[in-house]
Amino acid sequence: MATLASPRHLLGLQNTPREQIVALLRATRQMERAMGAGRGTNTNAYATALMGKVVANLFFEDSTRTRLSFSVAAKRLGAEVIDLQGQTSSVSKGETLIDTATNIEAMGVSALVVRARQSGAAALIASRVHVPVLNAGDGRHEHPTQALLDAYTIAQSHQREDFDLAGLTIAIVGDVNASRVARSNIACLTTLGARVICVGSSQLAPKGLETLGAVVTHDLDPLLPQLDAIMMLRIQFERYESKDAGKEAGKELGKPTVIASVREYRSQYALTAGRAEKLKASAIIMHPGPINRGIELDAEVADGPQSVILKQVSNGVLVRMAALKTMIEA
Repeated sequence: MATLASPRHLLGLQNTPREQIVALLRATRQMERAMGAGRGTNTNAYATALMGKVVANLFFEDSTRTRLSFSVAAKRLGAEVIDLQGQTSSVSKGETLIDTATNIEAMGVSALVVRARQSGAAALIASRVHVPVLNAGDGRHEHPTQALLDAYTIAQSHQREDFDLAGLTIAIVGDVNASRVARSNIACLTTLGARVICVGSSQLAPKGLETLGAVVTHDLDPLLPQLDAIMMLRIQFERYESKDAGKEAGKELGKPTVIASVREYRSQYALTAGRAEKLKASAIIMHPGPINRGIELDAEVADGPQSVILKQVSNGVLVRMAALKTMIEA
């Protein structure tokens, strides 16, 4: 499967050379400096970089942060944006993802940003079109721009100007098994030198994840004092077969297949205020969103001084600016 090493596509980070990841992170830093000079407006040095280009967001799965972040990124580079969401597209009438993508390419767009429930969907589309494809999340497979923004945030928080994360220990806690964010982060962060520990129950964090380069443990509390960053993940009930999967956060979930109860899950894996107190003063608290407050992360921790969750969102725009410019100009 194609990865970042593909000259015009950003499909995943597994097996991607370190120098290519670092190149995108450096490009992100250039965007940060330009946006700082422009105070968040299109007065930055890259405001016309993609003038005349059209970026198509093909989102066949729900999204808030990622879709809007790509839109803002493209517009700050001077590109036009068109948005297609699955429920309003001809996919709902039975059209294939390939037919949808090739038809939109035929309209003269410059890049396709793709999110889909099917693992490998972005790579499949990339194999059939001639414009750059950026994977905005495909099933349980990968979410490369999320991992890049997470790596950038960690490096920024720990003053790693060269993006060398050696010596840092990062925990990814919760539903790692269903998380494309976790898979991309394991690949990205370990390539940059960090030690990554996946934490959860045997179902949520199976030992098989160690084949990706992470350490797996089922016990969170002993790890807390040694962590430099802790990334909390929500339980992705929608990716499991239980009919109880969609109930609101904070309620007992009947008999979901993935956890026995919210109460039990919180007792073992939630980042509560008490657990947060055991972290180093320099440790940062992360979450890719959306947060299920009161399940994996308590509100006072999410909004506390060690939280960089909103900084992740800000950095997401910068990373996606760098990715769009890099891929379209390749």
